[in-house]
Amino acid sequence: MNYGNTTPSMVGLAMKEMVRRAIREIRNQRFVFDASHKASLDDGSMTDLVTTADLAAQKIYLRVIKNCFPDYGVIAEEEELRVPCQAQNRNLCFTIDPLDGTKAFARRQSAGVGTMIALLDNRNVLSAYVGDVMTQEIYGFRPESHWVYRISEYDVAESLQKAEVPIEKAYLLLRDQPKNYPPSLARMIDRFCGVDVEGGSIGISFARLWKREVEAILTGFYFATPWDSAPIIGISRKLGYRFAQIDPDGTIREIELQPPLEPAKNDHYLLVAGDQVMRELGLP
Repeated sequence: MNYGNTTPSMVGLAMKEMVRRAIREIRNQRFVFDASHKASLDDGSMTDLVTTADLAAQKIYLRVIKNCFPDYGVIAEEEELRVPCQAQNRNLCFTIDPLDGTKAFARRQSAGVGTMIALLDNRNVLSAYVGDVMTQEIYGFRPESHWVYRISEYDVAESLQKAEVPIEKAYLLLRDQPKNYPPSLARMIDRFCGVDVEGGSIGISFARLWKREVEAILTGFYFATPWDSAPIIGISRKLGYRFAQIDPDGTIREIELQPPLEPAKNDHYLLVAGDQVMRELGLP
């Protein structure tokens, strides 16, 4: 892959630095920020939030991208920003979620607040990083790397590996209350050893899978966006996790999930887990 006048390592370093700077800005505004409502992508109602921290973090990403990768495209959450790729013979594009878990941030939660960036070649995730604003840890991988790392606030890096345990010993993370899943899925949920429920940043929820606090994640119906989907798909796939679509009637099938280039409503549930759990659910 041609990255222009730079190398895969330099791309990774720049992406990590963007995440670090965004984390620092968001933390600086934890108790001093302004918030306003914006239209929900789901139904257009004015129920979503945007804060000054969202906007400031996005400006940090855009400033570094403009200086270091001026011919790369951008798909960013705030202000529905789209910048087309200007490079010849390439279609490289950054997705930016400057503050993932804005409502959790506005409630001043101590967890569930993140910031995310990914680099795409069309819909193929070349690199992705997710930053935990509260712990200041960063999860991700650089272009052409075989490894995903968990990097502490002191810059200590630990390589991550996929969790593989039988379903009766596996913990499942739900992104919605169990009562909101149909009976066809409730039977599957009951097969797991235990269940956690977590909202807030979807990137920080998936980080619990990557660092093996849970062995599987089940999402409900959701609105998939490039900035939410690209980092979690890229890191999960790099670690070897598999994706399964589950219909409301309980039909399950494995899918080759790719991030959307435009927001899209999903009318199914999504399970992300390792080989052993998938096999026990009937997938080869």
